[in-house]
Amino acid sequence: MVYLSRRFMAEGPVVSVRNLTKIYQQGEIEVLALNDISLDIEPGEFLALMGPSGSGKSTLLHIIAGVDRPTRGQCVVQGIDVSRLTESELADWRNQNVGFVFQTFNLIPVLTAFENVELPLLLTRLNGRRRRDQVNTALELVGLADRSRHLQRQLSGGQEQRVAIARALVTDPSLIVADEPTGNLDAHSAQEVLGIMQSLSRQAGKTVIMVTHDPRAAAYGSRTVHLEKGEFTA
Repeated sequence: MVYLSRRFMAEGPVVSVRNLTKIYQQGEIEVLALNDISLDIEPGEFLALMGPSGSGKSTLLHIIAGVDRPTRGQCVVQGIDVSRLTESELADWRNQNVGFVFQTFNLIPVLTAFENVELPLLLTRLNGRRRRDQVNTALELVGLADRSRHLQRQLSGGQEQRVAIARALVTDPSLIVADEPTGNLDAHSAQEVLGIMQSLSRQAGKTVIMVTHDPRAAAYGSRTVHLEKGEFTA
């Protein structure tokens, strides 16, 4: 199996969350999503975030990935306090450092698997040859080198999610964030996808953070933490 380049791992945690609070305003009502939480995630770790609906696990994932901002506290990723970046800086940072995998595959139906995976690279300065090489490497990594010319309708659900993982990997990010990545998959496809994510952590040195409600999925991680009502539980 071919892997994208394994980056040098700096000492210390890749993610450091300190006294993080997130409050959403719904009309005149304040909703406390995260309540003064702290967490360190080490390089190459496969962390499973578990908790009931509304526990704050997706909110935490989105803050770490630079999609949302905390109300108070600090979120440092690879030495950068992402909550202090401007929107433009944050967009550039996400494109270079974070790969996203979601429950819904978010593929573009009129594009082939190759073209879907290539999309993030179109925002870079790579020439066509380099883009092609990286797309082929990412598709080989997820076992879909022979499906590169297939459209979404020609792929199974598990294959669609593997294309989505390849798209997340193609820029060679150090951090992969996954929100219920097996929620729409049958048991066999879920095992394949989770096995790929586990290999990304163990063999490629990627830091993987996965939100899941399924203990069987969480078992693939190297560590599991539980959130309930915005706080970590033992």
